[in-house]
Amino acid sequence: MKERAETGMNIACAPRPALVSTSTSCGRHGRGLLATLALTAVIGSVCLAAGSAGQDSRNGAPANGASLEETRLRMGKWIETQQIISRERKEWQQGKEILLGRLELIKQEAAALQEKIALADSSVAEVTKKREELLAQKEQLASSGERLKAVVSGMESELRRMSDSIPEPTKARVQLLFQRMPEDPANTRVTVPERFQNVLGILNELNKANNEINVSYEVRQLADGKPAEVKSIYVGLGQAYYVSARNEAGIGRPTPGGWQWEPAPTIAPQVVKALEIVQGKQSPAFVPLPVKVQ
Repeated sequence: MKERAETGMNIACAPRPALVSTSTSCGRHGRGLLATLALTAVIGSVCLAAGSAGQDSRNGAPANGASLEETRLRMGKWIETQQIISRERKEWQQGKEILLGRLELIKQEAAALQEKIALADSSVAEVTKKREELLAQKEQLASSGERLKAVVSGMESELRRMSDSIPEPTKARVQLLFQRMPEDPANTRVTVPERFQNVLGILNELNKANNEINVSYEVRQLADGKPAEVKSIYVGLGQAYYVSARNEAGIGRPTPGGWQWEPAPTIAPQVVKALEIVQGKQSPAFVPLPVKVQ
């Protein structure tokens, strides 16, 4: 009996080195230190339980199955705990990756917003600069407009003053432009550009007439005091001559009150010749006529 008990005891305790060796082998394969220690403790408990059972058998006591059942329960709890730890670690790792991805996305969005803010600031600065330039141009245009208004008003006044000294053929061409000039420049709906354009039209016609020789049929009061139709020839804006069908001639000159005409019978042949040259009835030639420079 003694030998049988010792043999059973040795058999129960013999697996210890193998189990320790197995734990060491698992450690070599990368298991955690905590898992190794826990497994070693559980297996040690199994060995102690087996040894206790052998001692009880040697002493003649019945084997206790409760220790093995308790060992299995502990082993099951340990496995369940390891599974929970593994699951929690996996979920934590996944959550960490999700959070890192969100953080990176937020950083990118923040960088994009910063870039947009920088562009907006640049645009605001550019718009502000452009606005200041436009305001300066507005002030400059307003100042120029006031000066132009004063110039146009002065030119309109001067044209009205000299309207009576404009030759009749030229006056007929600019009559509509004169009517467009406002009577009261300070209180008119006509804009300054329109007034300026109107004045330029009048000056253009006057300049054109001043470089031309114009022929006109008019009614003049002759030396006998009777009105008669005459042919008038205007040389520019400052000199004119006329001749009637009876060869009664005269000279006309502009004055502030209008054109002044005076008889000049001696120049009738020259006036007739000048008219025929202008009308293309004679070849161009030099015709002496009296001129008074004012």
